[in-house]
Amino acid sequence: MNSKDFLAPPPVLLPAELAHIDARQHPESPLAWAILAEDTNDDLVRYAFARTGYHRGLDALRANGWKGFGSVPWSHEPNQGVLRSIAQLALAAQAIGEQNEYDRCRALLSDCDPACVASLLDGVQ
Repeated sequence: MNSKDFLAPPPVLLPAELAHIDARQHPESPLAWAILAEDTNDDLVRYAFARTGYHRGLDALRANGWKGFGSVPWSHEPNQGVLRSIAQLALAAQAIGEQNEYDRCRALLSDCDPACVASLLDGVQ
């Protein structure tokens, strides 16, 4: 049986982004920053890119009704930039020894969509 929390806010569904996006042209895009973070091998650079994507993502979520908690479904493709930025921030934080930040980001991802945690943080597809 599938139960629904009727007190929970509705899922946040961000508007679509361009498929190929450049952070220089669209610095507001969490997807652009997530891609930059994913493409670097430098942990501090990854942390900086991911932190920017994280903040841009939270701005986008709040602008679309998110109150700091609740569902942000991974299955809705426009949400993936935010979730990827959060995951990259978690991984970069862990790489530089900031375990508390990793744990906080992991908890945030789990709150947004528990199904995405395994693939984004644990490498399980």
